[in-house]
Amino acid sequence: MGNAYCIFCGCIEQASVGVVEKWGRFDRLAEPGLHFFNPLAGECLSGILSTRICSLDVKIETKTKDNVFVQMLCSIQYRVIRENADDAFYELQNPREQIQAYVFDVVRAHVPKLNLDELFEQKDEVAKAVLEELEKVMGAYGYNIEHILMVDIIPDSSVRKAMNEINAAQRMQLASVYKGEAEKILQVKKAEAEAEAKYLGGVGVARQRQAITDGLRENILNFSHKVEGTSAKEVMDLIMITQYFDTIKELGNSSKNTTVFLPHGPGHVRDISQQIRNGMMEAASAQHVNTE
Repeated sequence: MGNAYCIFCGCIEQASVGVVEKWGRFDRLAEPGLHFFNPLAGECLSGILSTRICSLDVKIETKTKDNVFVQMLCSIQYRVIRENADDAFYELQNPREQIQAYVFDVVRAHVPKLNLDELFEQKDEVAKAVLEELEKVMGAYGYNIEHILMVDIIPDSSVRKAMNEINAAQRMQLASVYKGEAEKILQVKKAEAEAEAKYLGGVGVARQRQAITDGLRENILNFSHKVEGTSAKEVMDLIMITQYFDTIKELGNSSKNTTVFLPHGPGHVRDISQQIRNGMMEAASAQHVNTE
């Protein structure tokens, strides 16, 4: 229904307080409810104040220590102190303008001492300074400051663009570092894999040659025991000639064969067997020297 009053009576709603005057002077505060006044005695209801929390948004433009212009949106929540409602009614004609003026004064005194990054980090400190100043001043006028919030800090558009570019460049630099480290790890792993493959390939070749040598030795011994009158040299020559012809046969049967010119004849075969025998003897001699 709201507040309603006439010259003889008045109804004051909840969360409100009335100011009663007598012959033009403050007489008392009227609590919520129905009140009767005696106009013959000079009583009247001069006004009604709400004790609800009110909100005031103040937009301040100032600059930081590093000469960056910013706009700050400050939200002030205040209310009338019920016990001091007469001070709030008589002392200030426009409390919102008074609060706004003090907010401007405090913010413009603190922000120029901070860099832009410090302002974002210490915005609660600025709000605390505004709260302390307003409580000290507005308390004398019957107002209590409930909360002060620094809702937003908006730098100039060119500054925001530059800050975004700096952030993007830093992230690109970090991404390049991670990419370089990943490529380095891949190269190292690839080199380790190649080294391991070559090592295992060498081991395989060595084992293959060892197996060939063992097989030749066994064949020579078996042939010498079974065929009387043959020497190890003759058996070796026979094995070399057999392998020589097997190799030529494999080259001819290959699906991707190419033309290969090889010296062919009994003399050349004998030269090849002599070269293989000399190599095996040199290898055995070197192994014997290393053992000693």
